Amino acid sequence: MSTSSNNSNVIAHTRAWVDRAVIGLNLCPFAKAVQVKGQVRYVLCEATDTAGLLIALCDELDYLAKAEPAQTDTTLLIHPGVLNDFLDFNDFLEVADAALEELGLEGVLQVASFHPQFQFADTAVDDVSNATNRSPYPTLHLIREASIDRAVAAFPEAEAIFEANIEKLESLGAEGWAALQAQCLRDAQNSQ
Repeated sequence: MSTSSNNSNVIAHTRAWVDRAVIGLNLCPFAKAVQVKGQVRYVLCEATDTAGLLIALCDELDYLAKAEPAQTDTTLLIHPGVLNDFLDFNDFLEVADAALEELGLEGVLQVASFHPQFQFADTAVDDVSNATNRSPYPTLHLIREASIDRAVAAFPEAEAIFEANIEKLESLGAEGWAALQAQCLRDAQNSQ
């Protein structure tokens, strides 16, 4: 498979995950509107080290801060070549937050995290609740604070989302989650 083809497959796989898991399971009730309007920017970072990822992150933070929200409301920075170990990825989030502060974007944007090995504190590795933040590839989600504020205002019981997600995933079970992941991969392959 050519690099260009592989790159488009990574993005297609991530889009399929957003459509089937994030939106399809309603893990994030705010995701559908921006996806349907084409306001999600999918960016593949080809970095193979954290220095390259940090440069790409800063570039994307700057891009999103300057972009019109009606055009680009949020960005998924997908980086399959770096931080494949979840603990290393988790440690990098401090670097990401420091970059936000250094760019003067704290309170304007925030960085959320998705990873294939995502694990909440005090959960077992195979706990299906971890799937709420498990993406096909390590991904930094850049979000506008104003968008979060609007979404929370429209959904006054936002704190109930997490509990509802855990219930959905527990009813889906590990087999159901694996089947959904396999379907996302098929969707990506069929979109080529």
